[in-house]
Amino acid sequence: MTTVAFFNNKGGVGKTSLVYHLAWMYADLGLSVVAADLDPQANLTSMFLDEYEAEELWSPDPPRRTVHGALMPLLGGTGDIASPAMANPRSPLGVLAGDLALSGAEDEFSSQWPQCLDGSERAFRVITALSRVLSRARERAEADLVLIDVGPNLGAINRAALIAADFVVTPLAPDLFSLQGLRNLGPTLRDWRRQWQARLDRAKELASLGDVALPGGAMKPIGYVVLQHAVRLDRPVKAYARWMEAIPGEYRGSVLDEPAAENKTASETDEHCLATLKHYRSLMPYAQEARKPMFKLTAADGALGGHVNAVQDCYWDFRALACAVATRCGVRCPQL
Repeated sequence: MTTVAFFNNKGGVGKTSLVYHLAWMYADLGLSVVAADLDPQANLTSMFLDEYEAEELWSPDPPRRTVHGALMPLLGGTGDIASPAMANPRSPLGVLAGDLALSGAEDEFSSQWPQCLDGSERAFRVITALSRVLSRARERAEADLVLIDVGPNLGAINRAALIAADFVVTPLAPDLFSLQGLRNLGPTLRDWRRQWQARLDRAKELASLGDVALPGGAMKPIGYVVLQHAVRLDRPVKAYARWMEAIPGEYRGSVLDEPAAENKTASETDEHCLATLKHYRSLMPYAQEARKPMFKLTAADGALGGHVNAVQDCYWDFRALACAVATRCGVRCPQL
């Protein structure tokens, strides 16, 4: 299983939209993919499912067919994780639905983290719960790739989600706040990686964990994606250009822990930049109404006139990004 998390503790950078559109694109390119909504806000789930479908998933009557529902036996002390239910917008795309109730598990994930070093079997079961739910979702969907959406914070739920990730993509906007996000993100990922390795060493001493699959916690950064404001990509306004030029050095220094190049390189030509994307704001309302990705809009959805070219541009932008992410993860798309 290859898992890719899209993570930035700065909100509003288009992280959820990236996961949504890439999931559809990979399905179009012949990959079986699971889109996992591990953000307690559940915005990714609301993009895939209409209100009636979401209402059924979030019914107060157990068992809830969401990621939180799969965790409930363990969190409630009645057993281990349950097999997660999957929504299927289309084959071969599966959705592990998010749940606002997941936020209630933050304290449990936080309190069990130090208990792992004390050799607590339950602590390891809790901390690896999200990883194991993802693994079961992947098995049910027979997926080649799992894309993980998480919330914009450095909390305990995200830590448990990120140790399940093989790779990390960082969405950014060309602004000061995204640069500050990189300064927080890089050291945090290194700390989480180091702390989890210490816990893996402790786990080797516990024979009772024989049935618990422990994630490697690689969390390898493979690049960033810049979602620009509604300006031409080849003519960013002066203020945006300033931040675009600052991103490569900050990413190298803060996230990769490498010396920044003496001469700053524009993001568009930086080897760590996976893509620079427009927001395509004019298409998003149509996509939300049609409940489909922007690059699948048709005239029947209202994509007329100049929108037709925008839809085509959007398709090739996301196809190129999907190819770049897959290449760096060592995943082969049948139709690429």
